[in-house]
Amino acid sequence: MLDTYRHKGQRKQLAETVAEKGITNLNILKAIEAIPRHLFIPDTALHKYAYEDKPFPIGSGQTISQPYTVAFQTELLDLKPREKVLEIGTGSGYQTAVLIEMGAKVFSVERQKALFDRTNEFLPQLGYKTKLFYGDGYKGLPTFAPFDKIIVTAGAPYIPKDLMDQLKIGGIMVIPVDEEKHQIMKKITKTSAINFETEDLGLFRFVPLLKEKGRD
Repeated sequence: MLDTYRHKGQRKQLAETVAEKGITNLNILKAIEAIPRHLFIPDTALHKYAYEDKPFPIGSGQTISQPYTVAFQTELLDLKPREKVLEIGTGSGYQTAVLIEMGAKVFSVERQKALFDRTNEFLPQLGYKTKLFYGDGYKGLPTFAPFDKIIVTAGAPYIPKDLMDQLKIGGIMVIPVDEEKHQIMKKITKTSAINFETEDLGLFRFVPLLKEKGRD
């Protein structure tokens, strides 16, 4: 797995681009500068474009998200070191790596078996040790709940109740929720066992969160 000085220079430029678009958290920018994004893209023909602020296909109908989107969602989480984070949609593992670089303890769920298998093998090769699970993202991981933060990296048709239940009081969930051809990015703060505050924070475009198992 080749990571050259040129790649490192391109990452530095990418971090500067993301900062120019409004990301101010220095730890997120350092993470973007540290992570070899090209290695998360299976098609080596795309590696020369890996440090453009764009999404790219990773197989199974999924994409590696635009770096700005990754940074934006991460910034909304307001992460503190050693917080327990549930990620729905492991995908390539790039967002997972950003969370780990931020000092989070990450539990990540992926529904696509081929992606799960590849990322589960790949992340440790880069030194990123975390807990990955093959399963239904709508159900979360009740065994490991509650979580300080939850991040959903695919467009959801609604906000899953199971995920709301698995969030700590005072915790934050960031989730893009369907609105026609786009999704509205929502930041949800759990203020009590049954109460939540929701902020709408702009339109984005994600691949869809796969339907719940057992649902048509």
